[in-house]
Amino acid sequence: MHPSHFSRPVWRRPPRVSFAGEAISAPERVDLAIVGGGLQGLSAAFAAARRGLSVRVIEARGLGEGASGLNGGQVIPGLKHDPDRLLRHFGERRGEALIDFASGTADAVFKLIQSEGLAVEHDRSGWIQAAHTPEAFTAAEERNRQWGARGADVTLLNGAEVALLTGAGGYVGGWLDRRAGTINPLAFVFELARLATEAGARIATGTRAVRLRRDGADWQIETTAGHPVSARSVVVATNAYSDGLVAGLARSLVPLHSFQMATAPLPPDLREVILPHGQAVSDSRRIVVYYRKSPDGRLVFGGRGRMAEPKSEKDWKHLQSAMIRLFPALDGVSVEHRWFGRVAVTPDHLPHIHAPEKGLLAVAGCQGRGVGLMTALGPRLVDYIETGDPAALPFPVSPIRPIPFYALREIGVGVTIAWYRMLDGLEG
Repeated sequence: MHPSHFSRPVWRRPPRVSFAGEAISAPERVDLAIVGGGLQGLSAAFAAARRGLSVRVIEARGLGEGASGLNGGQVIPGLKHDPDRLLRHFGERRGEALIDFASGTADAVFKLIQSEGLAVEHDRSGWIQAAHTPEAFTAAEERNRQWGARGADVTLLNGAEVALLTGAGGYVGGWLDRRAGTINPLAFVFELARLATEAGARIATGTRAVRLRRDGADWQIETTAGHPVSARSVVVATNAYSDGLVAGLARSLVPLHSFQMATAPLPPDLREVILPHGQAVSDSRRIVVYYRKSPDGRLVFGGRGRMAEPKSEKDWKHLQSAMIRLFPALDGVSVEHRWFGRVAVTPDHLPHIHAPEKGLLAVAGCQGRGVGLMTALGPRLVDYIETGDPAALPFPVSPIRPIPFYALREIGVGVTIAWYRMLDGLEG
């Protein structure tokens, strides 16, 4: 995600910004080079530096200008697929390991905030997946059954309970996962960068990795700083911003734009009825909308945007209409913040780990679970780098599979989004 001249996120940096970047001013050799300074890259950098590895992070933009700093701040455990489907897909042993990992991804975020005393606003009141049709409620019942059988702190909600917890109308029921919560994602990125640099990692911002090649036992990364970085191992943590650095990686992902906005601080009477207990919400529509309250009492509302980058505030109009449909009392409350960015979706809606060559790892595809998933994944990537044991990873390494007819993806995705939006509209 990245701001444009009219895109202004609601999130603020932590009050004590002690992160200090370090430019690449001469050729370097490190144990681990990480391309991408988002949550995945910073989590891996922190874990590796704490274990005594020399680490260089290369970030093309400013810190927090990607999806990691400008997402909705919803910390949701699990994956898009339910446990039973993961077992069928991966088999008993690998499936159970993945389910156990996915179940604890939100824990990784909140435990890090607590144990390290991070200056990050957070609220662990849970996440509601609100069902807008009886069919969606049936799916919520099954999801609740599967996670409840595994001891997760989850509850099925009827329509009245969803209305009471959200203040929104039109839902027939839903599912509450108390393992989840919300954070200020931009503050979290800066605090994670601080931890990484204090542990010894060096982070260069505004520096692009332009070429990656094998050079004997090491990898050589050419950068726009004019100086190369040699590394024993490389993690490419660019996700939706992947380019040609790793062959085929960008063409294996569908990049989509996620649009978000935040209202003015809600007046006291609305603050008491809209998300009064602080849960985050995503609904069951094909074109999902999601929302939460910010630490200063605004409603933060997000969803899928146009495939092209927005040109004016009118490109958020569909989100504002969806917000008023759910919360008619907000008609007339001004929208003061708008921002957008890029997220990566994989064809099978699962995150992918690739190891195209020895010493090279690339991970992509968060499917809306990136805050917890990428924070928890960083140390596991370092485990694999140090041991070479595939069991250190929560899901198996897979080959990079470029999407057929990739050049036509924008047309196909655009048509699909329009069709899904029409179906959602017919369902109410």
